[in-house]
Parts: sequence; structure tokens; C-alpha cells
Amino acid sequence: MEDLPLKEPETGSDENTFVRSTPRLKKFDDPYQTLKGEERGYVDLTNLETLWINTGTLCNIACENCYIESSPRNDRLAYISHAEALAYLDEIERNALATREIGLTGGEPFMNRDTIKIIETSLERGFQVIVLTNAMRPMMRFQEQLLDLNHRFGSKMTLRVSVDHYKPDLHEEERGPNTWKPMLDGLVWLSKNAFTIDIAGRTRWGENEADLRDGYARFFKDHGIAIDAQSPKQLVLFPEMATDVAVPEITTKCWDILGINPKDIMCATSRMIVKRKGAEKPAVVACTLLPYDEKFEYASTLSESTKRVQLNHPFCSKFCVLGGGACSVKE
Repeated sequence: MEDLPLKEPETGSDENTFVRSTPRLKKFDDPYQTLKGEERGYVDLTNLETLWINTGTLCNIACENCYIESSPRNDRLAYISHAEALAYLDEIERNALATREIGLTGGEPFMNRDTIKIIETSLERGFQVIVLTNAMRPMMRFQEQLLDLNHRFGSKMTLRVSVDHYKPDLHEEERGPNTWKPMLDGLVWLSKNAFTIDIAGRTRWGENEADLRDGYARFFKDHGIAIDAQSPKQLVLFPEMATDVAVPEITTKCWDILGINPKDIMCATSRMIVKRKGAEKPAVVACTLLPYDEKFEYASTLSESTKRVQLNHPFCSKFCVLGGGACSVKE
């Protein structure tokens, strides 16, 4: 497309929108420069340390602010089969990649009946495994299999449970009515059976982090849950990713201004596998947060997924760079 000159914003126009004659460009549209014409920030893949597998977008509940819009009806991302996941584990081994961790996300991973087999195979091959779950009925259907895996592999497997807030009413404000008790029952079961568990909370209510962690600490103590609320790994507090909130674009100058190393951004060390509904085979995408955006989809193999990631999406700014979020959290 011809690079047309910028014009001044029209009176009454969106302050975040400029006119390039035709068509109108908005923030995050151009992968290589910001709306102000500065070089856009980017992240290069350093090592593929974590491979995420989206097991499918179907979920037993529909959360208020789910970035992936998971629900009992959303099957835009189909179930990944054990055989499809195995092909990527084989590629890691064949190419001697630096991958140490396999992450399973959804939707609700335990909606997919192949999830247990994917976990087991990943553990047998020596990977750390983290599974993001709401700990409700889909997970509890697999109690016997999970107990077996925990007995055999112990802390090599982590179950990260979504507890959006330590207060039941705020948790259900996000997750929907009658979601607190099933989650709590599953979480208590995991703790009593000595599973390695993390908690994923949210900061959407604007509370001070120290107060938020103290509130979770009381909740864990009251229910005998073996979690250290002060640990940023055991209790991960995720920034919100509301699409209707304006966020600044990230330029190459921002790294020094913010004191952030792009090598610490999630897409420097991870990729995710998805299978789109109707697709013949899975594809590799840059990020767990952007499963639908084709700008962030690469090819079908990990070796073809080393392309530089241009940070031209609001989630790149809001969640990763400014929010400090990462789905895989290290101590």
C-alpha cells in the first residue's frame, strides 16, 4: 500500500485516530511503526523455553472478561488431539530445542478428554507441565488419573487454578453465579492431596497489591490451602485486558524508558499451538493471548515460528509490557 502522508486529526475525531487520506489508520495497525511514526517495539525469540498447547476454546463456564471468549458454545479453536500434540513434542526432541515446560490452556483443558494423555506423555518425556484450570467439574472427572500422575511425577506437574478474587461475590462477578463452591471444592481437593498448585487472580477491581495478597492469604489459611500468597509464582495476579481501554503503543525507545528487557517478554521464550475449527492441522501462534489474530500466526511447525514478533496489539502493551504479565512465571 502506498505510504500516504499523515494529516492532522479532524475536529471531533477519536483522539487515538489519525487520517492518512484513505484509509484511516488507528493505533496498532502498522506492524512496523506507531501512529506517531516511531519505530514499533518488537521481540525476538531467544529460546523456546515454554510451549503452550491450547486444548480448545470450549469451557464449562463463560467468564465476563475472558480474553479468548471461552464458553460452552465457543469452539473456534478445536480440541487438540494427543497425536497432534505428540508431533510437537517429537519436533522438540528431534531439533534439540531448549523447551523445558509444556503449558496447557483453553478454554478449560479438562473439557478435552485427550488432555490427560497429553499431560502424561509430556511428563514422561521429562518436561515440566503446567495446566490452567478452573478446578470445577471437568477437572474432577479425572481425579483417579490426576492422583496417579501426582504420585508418579509430583512437582513436575502444576495445576494453576483461577480464583479471580478471594471474595466469593467478586469471583462470581467474573465467573458467573454458582461458580465459587465448585472451584473451592476442587482447590481444596488438590491441596489436601498434595498437588503442586498455583493460583491465578485478577487485578480488575483496582486494589492495592499488598492488600490483595493479604486477602488471599486469609482465604488460603481459612480453607487450609497450601499456597504462599506473597509468592509471585504461587499467586499470580494478572492485569486486565479490557479491549475498550486505550493503551499506549510500545516503541523501541520504551525499553530503556521503562527499564524493561525485551528478552523478558513472554514471546521471547514461548509459542502456542492452536487448531482452528475446520483446519486440517494445528498452527503455531506467537502468544497465548492472541489465538485468533492471523497477524500473529506462523506456520505449522516450531522451526518456522522463530519470526520476530512486532508488538502491534493492545494486549502486547497492556498485559505484557506495561502490566508485566506472563503466563509462565518464574520465582
